Formats: sequence, C-alpha cells, structure tokens
Amino acid sequence: MWQIYQFPLCPFSRKVRLLLAEKGVAYELIRENPWEHRDEFGKLNPAGRTPVLHNPEKQITLIDSRAICEYFEETVDKAPMINGTAAGRAEIRRLVAMFDENFFAAVTQPLLEERMKKRLVYRQSPDSRVLRDAMRLANDHLYYIDYLIDNRPWLAGSTMSLADLTAAAQISVADYLGGIDWSLHEQAASWYSVFKSRPSFRPLLTERMDVIQPPAHYADVNA
Repeated sequence: MWQIYQFPLCPFSRKVRLLLAEKGVAYELIRENPWEHRDEFGKLNPAGRTPVLHNPEKQITLIDSRAICEYFEETVDKAPMINGTAAGRAEIRRLVAMFDENFFAAVTQPLLEERMKKRLVYRQSPDSRVLRDAMRLANDHLYYIDYLIDNRPWLAGSTMSLADLTAAAQISVADYLGGIDWSLHEQAASWYSVFKSRPSFRPLLTERMDVIQPPAHYADVNA
C-alpha cells in the first residue's frame, strides 16, 4: 500500500489525496511535520517538503504533488483527471500551475505562516496586515473562479479535472484558516459545495490541526 507523508493542512497533500480517492487507490497516512526536519524524512525527500508517497513493496518513492498526480494519471485508468484535447489538457495544467503557485504564494502560504506556523512553532501572534492582504488576494482568485464557472461546468471545461482538485485543495486550507469570505461569490461557493459533498473530500473535512480549529461553516456541506 502507498504511504503518504503529510500533515493535515498541507494543500499539496490534499490534492494528491483527492486524486487517489477519486481513482480508488488505497493509501495510508503518515503524519509528517516538515518544519521538524526529521532525518528519516530527509532521506525520503532531501527538499524536506510534503507530500511524499512511498511504496515499500514496490520500492518506489514519489516526490512533488504534480509529479505524483502525473504518475497516477499514467498508471491508473480510472477517473482520468488530465483528459480531453491537447488544448484542453494544456488548460488543465495552466490552472493547476496557477493554484499551486499563485494561489499558494499569495493566499495559502501566508495564512499557514501566520495562523499555523507562528502559533505552533514560533509561539508568536499573527501579523494582521499579512492576513488582510492574503484575504484580499483570495477574494481576487474567487472572482476568477466565479468567471470560469459562469462559462464552464468545471474550472477547465466540461468535466471535473485536476484543476478542480488543485483549486479545492488550496481553498480548503485557506477556508480552514479563516481566509475565505464566500459572501460575494455565489458561483465559486456553489462549485466548492459540490466538492464538500464528494466522498473523496469528506475525510479532509473531519481532520483537525492540533489546537487550531476551523470556522463553523468549514465542514458544513451546505454552507
């Protein structure tokens, strides 16, 4: 069985877990706090980042969420998530990159730093200015999702794809940390509520990060 080294609020691990669940691939979760810099984890991934997938029986170790997702796209036929025409696949990959890079850098990473890492690791208070900036930029991304859903059933086209899984994974972490205001984003909220109701997503909604609690609406599939 595959082992996933991750921590509950790692958005890249969440993306991989969503993909594996949609494809019906069994896995075991192994808690890994990358900021602890464990030597054993460093041997699996010298970069010290989650997720890492390890299969002891096959002696395979996979690193980097995009590489991991591409591996399972190539090896598991069920529920393809990078499909369609060449142009359609390019659009999926564009949106995956946008949420993995732009959304993470502007929204998820600052929220993790201020509301998780400062509390658990540094025992410091969050910087309210950084939080306001992250929430403002989250709002900008939600407007773009509103636009996409106005013109497509799913973010990249007519079917659910890795673009949707990637965006939902990043947004779920930001939502857990109180960085999302859904009030002005009916289309984005409707799209996200579909994910909250999927069997692949439900385990994420039940997990908690140590002493950090999410807002009341976080696990409500109707919110």
